[in-house]
Amino acid sequence: MAEARIRRGGTARLSSAKGRATRGGRGRALKRRSWVDNLIEILPVSEATLQRMASWAIVGIVGGIVIAIAIFAGVPGMMRAQAADLAARAGFEVDKVEVRGVERMDELSVYNIALGQVDRSMLSLDLPKVRDEMLKLGWVKDARISRRLPDTLVVDIVEREPVAVWQHNGQLHLIDVNGVVLQSVSASAMPDLPLVVGPNANTQTAGLNKLMENAPALKPMLAGATWVGNRRWDLRFQSGETLSLPEGERSSASALVNFARMDGVNRLLGRGIVKFDMRDPDRFVLRLPQGQVQEKPTDAASAKASTPGEEG
Repeated sequence: MAEARIRRGGTARLSSAKGRATRGGRGRALKRRSWVDNLIEILPVSEATLQRMASWAIVGIVGGIVIAIAIFAGVPGMMRAQAADLAARAGFEVDKVEVRGVERMDELSVYNIALGQVDRSMLSLDLPKVRDEMLKLGWVKDARISRRLPDTLVVDIVEREPVAVWQHNGQLHLIDVNGVVLQSVSASAMPDLPLVVGPNANTQTAGLNKLMENAPALKPMLAGATWVGNRRWDLRFQSGETLSLPEGERSSASALVNFARMDGVNRLLGRGIVKFDMRDPDRFVLRLPQGQVQEKPTDAASAKASTPGEEG
């Protein structure tokens, strides 16, 4: 009996300990579930949605690996080539070119570039490459290339503006304000633009335009200009006279302003004077035709080139 009681007591105590252990483990399990549940409740999605998102994430990772392997093996390039070939067979091939914005340049060069591509499929046509080739044309300042399905390439051109004719090594070329050569011209088809002469005179055209802005009254009378010694200008007017200016932007602008003032007062241009020389700021030299008695315009022979800010 005593042994039985001890066994029952021991059993009872073991059962009690096991119960406490079970309750403690169950408590911890409940505590862990509660933390996860709280996290799920915070998220604005259901647990089922989270499971689907996890499944799609796994699929995405696997798909990314497959794509990376395919790219490494060159599969996308082959697929693009096949798609471009199918598109061309279906009629999605460059067959027409619509050119906009052209007023002076020959459109044929634009057509030759647009239709001269090795791959003319509308899907695989390299538009940046076509644009780069267009920008190599002298007349083209900017270009925009776009597709219009099924078979038309649209080319919008921004043309350069011709401002002068450059004479160099016996050749005549139209140039823009930055000196970019636009095209060759013949002496019999000279446009009504100033003629600039001399090595590198084309690159000085912007400076010449800026110089002439100091004398707006003389600008329409300018027939041409020679860039002398790569340092200064000789201006030639429509009435036949030449004005030699000093070198340097500041000095040449001052001399031109002085000359414009004297011409406004004394009418220097159109009086048969061959040349005006203002290279020396202390002297104003006139050269008359051979055998003609020199006539000194009022105040002209004693005029002195002024510097900006002075009056004279």
